[in-house]
Amino acid sequence: MHGIALRYFVEVAQAGSLSGASERLHVAVSAISRQISKLEEEAGAPLFERAARGMVLSEAGQLLLAHARRTLLESESVLQEIAGLKGMARNEIRMAAVEGVARVFLPLAMVRFRRDWPGVRFDLHVGPSHDVARRVAEGSVELGMTFNVERVSGVSVRYSRRAPVHAVMAAGHPLARRRNVSLQDLGQYPLALTGLGTSSRHLFEMGCLLESVQLEPTLTCNDSSPLHGFVLESDAVMLSGYISVAWSLKREELVAVPISNAELQSRTLQIYVMEGRVLPPKAEAFIALLSRELDLVLDQGPEV
Repeated sequence: MHGIALRYFVEVAQAGSLSGASERLHVAVSAISRQISKLEEEAGAPLFERAARGMVLSEAGQLLLAHARRTLLESESVLQEIAGLKGMARNEIRMAAVEGVARVFLPLAMVRFRRDWPGVRFDLHVGPSHDVARRVAEGSVELGMTFNVERVSGVSVRYSRRAPVHAVMAAGHPLARRRNVSLQDLGQYPLALTGLGTSSRHLFEMGCLLESVQLEPTLTCNDSSPLHGFVLESDAVMLSGYISVAWSLKREELVAVPISNAELQSRTLQIYVMEGRVLPPKAEAFIALLSRELDLVLDQGPEV
């Protein structure tokens, strides 16, 4: 299976049509169609189901897509290493992460990493958990960091640690000295929550449903930064993982208190890579540093 045919195949799978792939590749539709036909002949099975609205991967096509992505990415990695011998390597680590780890933890980890790897550059995409997982599985980034509550297909987990959702409040809050709080306790104060697409909000809604508790947020935001300011200057409470607020806790501005609810304790913090993908040495070294740094921070968190 030739590299050009695999590249055309991946583009058709992503675009959903020959014409869409043609626009992205600036290659004639007929040339792309010939390469796809050759692949199907070699595979001995149709790779796409042709439909009125485009082309959908067949079962055989889905199997080949995972292989094709890995093959193209590993070829790119080898070419970058060869370029590095001539001092021409791109020397970049591409990653995706949820906002909770991207706001403070990741930038500090990048700074530390560049002390030993000064030539490395980073390309970071911040988005919700499902988007992080998708980008890793498709190979558009080399690694991802996200909070997770269920198994994700197409990725391998290189780091996993329990990361419960805590109640976060100002240091002088009436609940700040409690060993733990319940959802009913939180109902006595204004709540500042992230949007419905975040893992903390999803687990909060599930916990309230299972305990038959009805709680409405006073402030909802798709970015956690405004929530910090809201709870810092009021008696409001926000929900967050320890890793997301660790640096505010060090400055004694905020306090994180465990929540006695099984749903809110079920979350894990994970590092993903594409299943079966061979990463370049710099990416492996960065994963090792992230794993060490995460353990150092999370070991300081309150016990649930």
